[in-house]
Amino acid sequence: MVRAAQASFIALPQTSQPPATVFDYFCQRFDNIPASVWRERFSQGKVHWQDGELLDLTTPYRPQQKVYYYREVANEAPLPFDESILYEDEQIVLVNKPHFMALHPSGSVINQCLVNRVRARTGCDQLVAAHRLDRATAGIVLLVKQSAHRDAYHGLFRYGQITKRYQALAKLTPELLADYRAGKLTLPKRWTVKNRIDKGTPSLIMCVVDGEPNSHSEIALIGVEGEIGRFELMPISGKTHQLRLHMNSLGMPILNDNFYPKLQPKGTEDITRPMKLLAQQLTFKDPVSGRLIDITLPELSLDEG
Repeated sequence: MVRAAQASFIALPQTSQPPATVFDYFCQRFDNIPASVWRERFSQGKVHWQDGELLDLTTPYRPQQKVYYYREVANEAPLPFDESILYEDEQIVLVNKPHFMALHPSGSVINQCLVNRVRARTGCDQLVAAHRLDRATAGIVLLVKQSAHRDAYHGLFRYGQITKRYQALAKLTPELLADYRAGKLTLPKRWTVKNRIDKGTPSLIMCVVDGEPNSHSEIALIGVEGEIGRFELMPISGKTHQLRLHMNSLGMPILNDNFYPKLQPKGTEDITRPMKLLAQQLTFKDPVSGRLIDITLPELSLDEG
């Protein structure tokens, strides 16, 4: 059994009909895990309050209190690639996350996620990610070292005080390709994409639905190599899978995307053919130190997958 090096936590919600015990809540909240597994973890002292006091099967439910527990899986395969640290100071770490590496613990991934790997490398147990990045997407992730500064860095994303630029590769539509070959296409060609994104079926995918737009991306075609376009993408909002959906809505799904336009069967993922989406640049004024941070990665390569 592989156990997480760092504890996860959940804040018990205030509810009009709370369960009698914390154990009951965990069985309801994490219904994908058998109750027998939670019974064993509680009985073996693997669940505790924030102050370290252990919980047992009879511990009463206490709304708004944090409960800490350790994720466990039967086994966890090592990854064949590594993250790299791009910048580090007293407050933050900027990391280049490879394709196929999860940002946080999820499913069968515990210690091999980016946050836990960088915690181990830096010795900083409080390290957290300031934003999201899909497992399939590579590129720059901002991690915050000190809990006292987390809200300041989250605020960069919340209030649009940070510039995020992505790069993607996708096959051009026949119309765009014909215009380019005829010399009728002037680069950069730009699109403003606004639509409404909601959960799809199954729930791990998202979809564009009718209604008031809740997502906004600025997309530009900046180069053409054969039939493949090189795109610059600026997400103005931050919905899950937003850039992938917006490229698909233009008729140009990102190369090697296993979700869009069609969800591929589980187990068909090929690590030699990563999705061609890269979080290429982050630019911001550090809210704590006042430093200007501007990190840019090299362009995506067509040769890899």
